[in-house]
Amino acid sequence: MIDLRSDTVTRPTQAMRDAMANAPVGDDVYGDDPTVNALQERVAALFGKEAGLFTPTGSLSNQLAIRTLVKHGDELLTETQSHIVRAELGAGAVFSGITTRTWPSKNGILRAHEPLEIASPDAGPYLVSTTAIAVENTHNFGGGTVQSIHEIADLRKQSQALGLTMHLDGARIWNAHVATGTTFQEFGSHFDTVSVCFSKGLGAPVGSMMLSTRERILEATRWRKRYGAGMRQIGILAAGVDYALTHNIARLAEDHRRAQVIAQACAGVSAELIDPALAQTNIVAIDVSRTRHSAGELVAQLKEEGILAGAMGSKLLRFVTHMDFDDAQLEKVIKILPTLLKNSLVAK
Repeated sequence: MIDLRSDTVTRPTQAMRDAMANAPVGDDVYGDDPTVNALQERVAALFGKEAGLFTPTGSLSNQLAIRTLVKHGDELLTETQSHIVRAELGAGAVFSGITTRTWPSKNGILRAHEPLEIASPDAGPYLVSTTAIAVENTHNFGGGTVQSIHEIADLRKQSQALGLTMHLDGARIWNAHVATGTTFQEFGSHFDTVSVCFSKGLGAPVGSMMLSTRERILEATRWRKRYGAGMRQIGILAAGVDYALTHNIARLAEDHRRAQVIAQACAGVSAELIDPALAQTNIVAIDVSRTRHSAGELVAQLKEEGILAGAMGSKLLRFVTHMDFDDAQLEKVIKILPTLLKNSLVAK
């Protein structure tokens, strides 16, 4: 099977496994694991932050971050299709008493004026006050689109003047960096908290990290333990991440190239399916609303042909390229997928 459901399906290479097997370890709940301590320092420095906290998932990293920014009962603003409100199962409300309000944007692309138009800081005793704004980069459900650093900087400047904080859901910030050349330090400089994920494009088997000030990281460490995510000899996992950071960032350009080939092949069937310019990174989101098959039905047809894809609702078919997907597999995909889509359009 060619698995393009997500970039989380990768398996660690032998070299990564060797690094993990040989990692010095200690009990992280006591702060004694040297490998994860070094990793937290490395990633924090990469983004210009004081400290980092290793977490098993990006969802937990996001949730720890936003609860340090938003008081119980106050409001977080984020885009309508963002991961925090669509794919984290209401965790902000369930665990932290955070309310959310969203702004819609086409393909998840940030325009600074849109969240600012609905922001309501210090709303008084009878209305919910906005405390923070979350930005996702790259935007998953937007099709891997990259947020403009100029829009981010503008949002930061104006929201800071209103007394608002900002959180970066940077699960795929590595892809944004490779696609634009913007440094991690520049991305980090505009946010009070940052969440990054290592188990997607970088190929590590497990792991994410929250980045912020030492004070917020200390608070988040307590909450990580309360949530049952205090871990022990996690240097074994941290070593895989450290290897990924050293060896697997630059190669993301190959994932982007292959995603663009898929996007171009689908656009060649019909421009209504996808605009290749939107496939900026490693995600190809195909609009199948004008075909006679739902995304789920097309997923089933592709599976019969040996290709695994994802259905994001009934109208969006998603493919995610990654380090375990090569050019030979790409050739098979661009042979089968356009034909399948063409048949679905013709039969409409």
